[in-house]
Amino acid sequence: MAIFEMSLPELKRYEGRTPRPADFDAYWKRALDELAAVDPAVELIPTNFKAASFAECFDLYFRGVGGARIHAKYVRPARPGDGRHPALLQFHGYSMNAGDWFQLLPYAAAGMSILALDCRGQGGLSEDRGGVVGTTLRGHFIRGIDDHPDKLLFRQIFLDTVELAHIAMSLPEIDPGRIGATGASQGGGLTLACASLEPRIKLVAPVYPFLSDYQRVWEMDLAKGAYEELSEYFRRFDPRHERERELFTRLGYIDVEHLAPRIRGRVLFTVGLMDEICPPSSQFAAYNRITAPKELVVYPDFSHEQLPDLSDIIFTFMVGL
Repeated sequence: MAIFEMSLPELKRYEGRTPRPADFDAYWKRALDELAAVDPAVELIPTNFKAASFAECFDLYFRGVGGARIHAKYVRPARPGDGRHPALLQFHGYSMNAGDWFQLLPYAAAGMSILALDCRGQGGLSEDRGGVVGTTLRGHFIRGIDDHPDKLLFRQIFLDTVELAHIAMSLPEIDPGRIGATGASQGGGLTLACASLEPRIKLVAPVYPFLSDYQRVWEMDLAKGAYEELSEYFRRFDPRHERERELFTRLGYIDVEHLAPRIRGRVLFTVGLMDEICPPSSQFAAYNRITAPKELVVYPDFSHEQLPDLSDIIFTFMVGL
């Protein structure tokens, strides 16, 4: 076990440090009510990518909360057979994008659709329309921290994942009762958020999730990489930490450890015990709060990196939808 972390038995008991806002449930009810009022205005545009004969590829656009135009890659089986088939939602890492079409084809070959989201304002084609008061630094999970909590950018991104799930469930070729979600790092956090806010998601496979237990990461002096925004914020805007409790409580609205108890689908949760980007305790803060059926996949000697055999493990898990 890495010397910077708790022992594995301690990790399996740890439930997080980030304060839960008193109005947390009301906050997310208000957010979901706002989303319900949005007309997604879905567009499906065939792509120029020439896939194998077994798959059809589309650029999928929809309107998110705040009017942002959101993009996802959509791949479906060309010959789905009789009736509806299952689908997978896929979420990418921080500042990245939905990836290559090629990477989505195995699921279409297995008779599943797959929808890969571009997070708004990051490396893909989705918009971030801004409109918050105060600094945003150069990152996203801190964006909106000095404005009303409803302006937190990750509130909107979490809602985008839910809207993508709703769109998938509405497509005539997809069985709404057989939807899975997966992703690593930020994608792991979004997987948990999506399955929490849309509990009809049946299978959930987060990999070393980001966006969990911000205060624990700070206290471990591991606010680097994506979490470096915490250090930068304090150094520039609260150097004496006079607002520390307020800041972490506000981040609690978008901390997946507080959303995790809402998950109802079956969870396959992967963690590398040498991870210094998203430390294991921050991940266990969410895992230990999941009350749905769950299984833990542990890589003792690995960090925030490619994990051997994991793509095969998740693929096998998902084709059981």
